[in-house]
Amino acid sequence: MTRLEQCFGIPRPVSPGDVSFHPDLLDELVGAILSQNTTVRVSGAEPFHNRSRAFRALKAAYPHWEQVLTADPEALALILRPGGLANLKAARIQELLAEIQDRQGSLQLNFLAELDTEQALDYLLSLKGVGLKTATCVLLFGLGRDLCPVDTHVHRVANRLGLVRAKAPDDTFVQLSSHIPVGKAYSLHINLIRLGKRICKARMPECGRCPLRRECPSALLRQR
Repeated sequence: MTRLEQCFGIPRPVSPGDVSFHPDLLDELVGAILSQNTTVRVSGAEPFHNRSRAFRALKAAYPHWEQVLTADPEALALILRPGGLANLKAARIQELLAEIQDRQGSLQLNFLAELDTEQALDYLLSLKGVGLKTATCVLLFGLGRDLCPVDTHVHRVANRLGLVRAKAPDDTFVQLSSHIPVGKAYSLHINLIRLGKRICKARMPECGRCPLRRECPSALLRQR
């Protein structure tokens, strides 16, 4: 953890001034769905990707979620094209909004702030099509809950470092959670992604310049 922060810095949580900031939890949930299978570029500060472009286009065309719910599916998909898989994501978002409207009587999720983390996580996971990574992203970025979402990069790097031994990202989340000091989940999430994209790449990891190479079982094996 300390070595990662020395190398990549201590990430700061998103705030109203950040491009990726969403003012409410439903914004955060839809943003997480739009981030699936998108191109990511990690810059000096926060990750930026096509999700941001698609989300901005969505909000410009449909300022209110009620408008998204009743939008023409083809028109909605056209708006979401910058994020990739537009037809699939348009349908998924409208189905999700319809479910929330039916269950809550309104299109908002801010009531989750009143629940503890386990209860809020259970609710999000009960929504059709919402998986563990999406749910934990909503709670981390939207409510500042001390959770470390596991995407492909976090899954790969955590296993290579020997922090976990897991075949699936959801299993990595469960095992990794027990290793994270209180208050450090956000930092670990961001920095593991940075390490995974810049150095510990899927096909050709650059172990020679990894700041964790002396503690990494995978790097030590590659040096033999």
